[in-house]
Amino acid sequence: MQRTDFHFDLPEELIAQEPLAERSASRLLVLDGATGAFEDRMLRDLPQLLAPGDLLVFNDTRVVAARLMGTKPSGGRVEILLERALDGTLALVHMRASKPIRPGLEIATAGGTVEVVERRDELWVVRLPQPALEFFDRHGEVPLPPYIRRRPDPTDRERYQSIFARESGAVAAPTASLHFDAGLLAALDAAGVSRTFVTLHVGAGTFQPVRTMDLDSHVMHAERLTVGESACEAIERTREAGGRIVAVGTTVARALETAALETAARRPDDRVRIEPYSGETRLFIRPGFRFRVVDALLTNFHLPESTLLMLVCAFAGREAVLAAYAHAVRARYRFFSYGDAMFVTCAPEARA
Repeated sequence: MQRTDFHFDLPEELIAQEPLAERSASRLLVLDGATGAFEDRMLRDLPQLLAPGDLLVFNDTRVVAARLMGTKPSGGRVEILLERALDGTLALVHMRASKPIRPGLEIATAGGTVEVVERRDELWVVRLPQPALEFFDRHGEVPLPPYIRRRPDPTDRERYQSIFARESGAVAAPTASLHFDAGLLAALDAAGVSRTFVTLHVGAGTFQPVRTMDLDSHVMHAERLTVGESACEAIERTREAGGRIVAVGTTVARALETAALETAARRPDDRVRIEPYSGETRLFIRPGFRFRVVDALLTNFHLPESTLLMLVCAFAGREAVLAAYAHAVRARYRFFSYGDAMFVTCAPEARA
């Protein structure tokens, strides 16, 4: 398939620039992956779309204040964006400056001197005045996505973070989780819907466009994840009782399907299983992929020609998803990180 197979026209005014006053007040477009039918609902209707015994799986990653501005000895400005904390005071970062950056460069920042150590592919290893997560949380700012055309304000530190956030390491929020508040959780509890957690630290590469026309040539950025024993046990209990596994966000879908593929590599039997896994993933989910774990997906609307849109198309069918997106544009849904959401069930042909 080609990158342009996932194009759609989006008016810029539909890109949400601010969060709603209430997290759970978003609209919800429901897409049936079996029939392609869709309907307009509200996010607060989610308990009615689920059944007692269904399991919601959330990503509990915490967004770091990962963007920091610095100055070269020459006076030139440098933007530093954390990708990953390394051992000690080392970190892997993206850097942007008007002139080339070289190893040995010392950059003055609000938190002290940042020393450039070496280049690593498209990224840089730097030495910080203190461990990376502590340093950036103290001196950095919230790294809002590039399509939000404003500076971060104090409210973003709370709103660009899910209420489940606890494991620091992400530079972008798992945005489907941003819709959940205490009232919605109470309604889900009352409906008999369970929840569990995995961790996938979203990297800045999530905003990088697919630069190759042929999808076979695209290489995904690596992201760290942990699918723990408690999550695997909750998934097995849910399956045995006939409930559905609902991934809250594409990050959760990638984490669960990565763990399932790793399990299959260790245990090549007929049963679709999932066992604990901790490591990196470069899993590129696109049409033709067969889902082993996820039965339904709650997700925001994604960028045209993005790997996240390709994942949703793999899950429910490209034509059905693009038709639903066209409806969302006509119906003036709010798009991207601070926007509205979709609830999507898996197309039968996308099952393993």
